[in-house]
Amino acid sequence: MKSLTVKIKKLDNFKGELPQYQSTGASGVDVRAQLTSPMTLKPGERAMIPTGLSFEVPMGFEIQARPRSGFAAKQGVTVLNTPGTIDADYRGEVKIIVINLGQDPVLIQDQERVAQLVIAPVIQAQFELVDELSMTERGIGGFGSTGRA
Repeated sequence: MKSLTVKIKKLDNFKGELPQYQSTGASGVDVRAQLTSPMTLKPGERAMIPTGLSFEVPMGFEIQARPRSGFAAKQGVTVLNTPGTIDADYRGEVKIIVINLGQDPVLIQDQERVAQLVIAPVIQAQFELVDELSMTERGIGGFGSTGRA
């Protein structure tokens, strides 16, 4: 497994321990809600959950905020802009945009694990304007053009 150093800063609202990998094969680290009081998320409601952390991500990488599978499966809460991108040049507090897609209100407590963060490489493209693109078997076929299954 490859390793990368990412600088992390605890902000004034941070409590608890820094995120860490929970197993040797884990891809992401869980981040916890930093709340002054519990928050109820009604069905269909969204919120920005503060993490109390900011990062210095090396150029050529990003942090992706992703849903926690248990939170999504059991309570219907997911990360709205999945994956949320934390760019290498952003230095502010990471906040997680969550939405309750379930049928019941969900109580989010302080220190509850609300998302996982994954470090991913980034490639910036050089765009070349052309008059024609190469042909493929699919061509311009859009949504559903390759069949249902």
